[in-house]
Order: sequence, then C-alpha cells, then structure tokens
Amino acid sequence: MKLKDMNIAVAQFEPKDGDKSYNLSVISKLAKKAKSSGADLISFHEMSITAYTYTKDLSLEEITTLAENVPNGESTQKLIGISKEHDIPILAGLVEKEDGRIYNTYVCVTKDGMVAKYRKLHPFISKHMSSGNKYCVFDLLGWKCGILICYDNNVIENVRATSLLGAEIIFAPHVTCCTPSAMPGRDYVDDKFWQNRDNDPVSLRLEFDGPKGRRWLMRWLPARAYDNGVYYAFTNPIGYDGEHLKNGNSMIIDPFGEVLSEIKSFSDDIAISKITREKIKLSGGWRYKNARRPELYKDIIGREHTSDTTPIWIKDNK
Repeated sequence: MKLKDMNIAVAQFEPKDGDKSYNLSVISKLAKKAKSSGADLISFHEMSITAYTYTKDLSLEEITTLAENVPNGESTQKLIGISKEHDIPILAGLVEKEDGRIYNTYVCVTKDGMVAKYRKLHPFISKHMSSGNKYCVFDLLGWKCGILICYDNNVIENVRATSLLGAEIIFAPHVTCCTPSAMPGRDYVDDKFWQNRDNDPVSLRLEFDGPKGRRWLMRWLPARAYDNGVYYAFTNPIGYDGEHLKNGNSMIIDPFGEVLSEIKSFSDDIAISKITREKIKLSGGWRYKNARRPELYKDIIGREHTSDTTPIWIKDNK
C-alpha cells in the first residue's frame, strides 16, 4: 500500500523503569487508539519499551540483562504482534545487544515483521552503550522515512545527511527537556507542580511550555524541519522517566517549520496529522538543498573531530 497523503500519529506516555510488559501494554493501547482515530502509523519515544533515564545507573551485567536481540528478541516480536493485532505500523525504542555490544535502538515494525532498525549515533546515558555507525532511510507506506534519536537531532549534519539520503519525514524519538543547561531558564521542573497537576494544571503547563521545555524545543526543532524541507515527528515521554520529570509536547512539524499538531495533556495520549508530499517541494528547505555548492565545504565538514556528547546535567553529577 502506497499512500499519497499519510495520517501519522505521535504518542507520549509515562513509562515504568524496566517494566517491558507494562510499557508494551501502553504501546498497544495507544496503537489501538491511533488506528481507530484514522492514523496510518504511530511512533513512540526513545527506549519506550524499557524506559531510559534509569539505565544511567545500571551495571554492565544489569543493562546486558535488560537488552535483547533485535528483531528476534521477545520485545520486538511482541511489538510485531501488537502491530498485527491493530493493523498499524509502529515505531518504538529499546535496548539492543549484539556481539557483546549494547545499543540504544529504534525499530519500525509492521504486521509482517521488522521494516527498519536504527542505532543511536550519539548515546551518552550509559557508559556501556556503543554508538551506531550508519544512517537509516527506509520505505513505509510509499514514503521515505528516516530516524534520528534524541541527541542525534542536535547535530545538524545528521539531519542534513538523512534528508539527502531521501527522507521525507524524520522520526525523532526523544527523552528530553526539563534538565539543567547553561541556557538561561533551563532546569528541572519541581515535583510539586506535577503532584498538583489536577488542581493547578496552569502552573505545570507554564513550566512545561517555558524555557525548561517547549520554548527550548522551539529554538531548534522547527528549524531542522524547515532547513531540510522534511516533516518531523517528535516524541517525548510525559511525567517521570526515571527520576527526571518530562514535559511530553510530542508534536508533528511540517516542512515549513509549522506545528501541525501537539499533545497538550498530562496523560498518555496521541496526536495525529495528515502529511502531504506536495508540501515538501514547495518548502524553502527543498529549494536550499538544490542550491547547495558542496565543493565549497566538503573538506571543511569532513575534517577529523573528536565527539563529546556529555550533557551538563551528567557532568555535574560526576
């Protein structure tokens, strides 16, 4: 089946640390909701099957026990089963192990099996994780899709490379925001706002939508879509992932950098938007890619460089 226009769903939910059965049950619930609401596919956040932040404290033995083979491991096979049950492609993340190495991995599955697997290029949450070493662009429902996990999207070369490989939509699973930074206003969100969210939702929304959360996203996320002439499907947990409170704000952005839809609830939820291929070739980013002169900068961009991805909130805890 090839779709000219496609209804894509992004999800957010509060995961439980290491509880794959629970997290997969929520993925199933939201996949069912997406299908019944007319979505053609649904994407979830980074390491949504396992949870993310708590893995920073796991030993090599513990994280190896958490990790699974992909696609033959139990979680990926269950994800394929969920996709078959609800007749909808699903994108979700987990911890993978292969040949003695551990990866932060994101997969796309359909009822027929795994379609794509991507390993995070810039992992940092666990010292035991290895880096992926290639980009991922694949066909899904007649669309060219790419994947970049969390920090990978901060490095603009990764987005441009994925776009140049043909991606029309980039799935950007995250566990982000509400952590300290040198940027003014960035920090943790006090737990009191989360605990009082039913009685005082406005105060929590102001925290989540301010510089600690959404306002930071708006500094760069629309720019990635705009500069490259692609759709962006951003996903992020809501509530606690490990000891870190996260703001959700999962959203779909078009090639003009406009937010098409966004989850504003504090609950497990989805948002759906229709994407149209015609909009891509009308975008500025499409024209800018065609205007490139790589002979001017190919040797500059390709210089040797040592990568450092450690965030301030991890450096401060060392």
